[in-house]
Amino acid sequence: MVTRLSDTVWWVDFPGVNAYLVDDDGVLTLIDAGPPLYTHRLVNAITHVGDSLSAVERILITHYDFDHVGALGKLKALDAPVYIGRADAPYLTGDRKPSIRSQKGLFQRAAHWMIDLPDLPVVPIDDGKQVGSFTAHQTAGHTPGHMVYVSEAHDVAFLGDIVWERRGKIDTIPWFLCEDYERTKQALVDLAGHILPFEIICPGHGVPFTHGGRDRLRACADNVTVRTV
Repeated sequence: MVTRLSDTVWWVDFPGVNAYLVDDDGVLTLIDAGPPLYTHRLVNAITHVGDSLSAVERILITHYDFDHVGALGKLKALDAPVYIGRADAPYLTGDRKPSIRSQKGLFQRAAHWMIDLPDLPVVPIDDGKQVGSFTAHQTAGHTPGHMVYVSEAHDVAFLGDIVWERRGKIDTIPWFLCEDYERTKQALVDLAGHILPFEIICPGHGVPFTHGGRDRLRACADNVTVRTV
């Protein structure tokens, strides 16, 4: 299912996880790709917005998890660079495997068999990198290279799994889904403290909101307690 959130932003709703499409000044941009099981839904969404898979000219990945990158390797007609946080990039290229020292890494290793690695150029990015109208914000914790993408031009923030929507509000992601929970919470607090105003808030899981994005993010961060050593 694809839902228009604004004149330039679309929500691709898979069971339990989201992807998004943005017409970024004529450059159709895919944010995350969903799980491999629902590749057909992603194909339908892209062709609905851009007529064909080749319409996608840029892919932004918030982080390496099978439900966010799993469909990439199955879309053979895609021909676009894939931007992903530097620390997660080796997972997507197959040069390195997630660490088994956390429950997150163990889960990623277990799910790795479901992912066909994409035959696409993978571009590692760092905090503050500008890609089109999007600014990448390093928000490590859920995964080592987790990124949030914010576009002032489109009044939108794509938050990946630094938060999720739960029971009608933006909420913190559970500890057992994170590589480093304390680091995730600190990244959320830091992001909410310096992010520029935006209206449309797009989590990786749950329902996005078209109004009050920064206020919702700050309200979530205000309820976070970061443990100090």
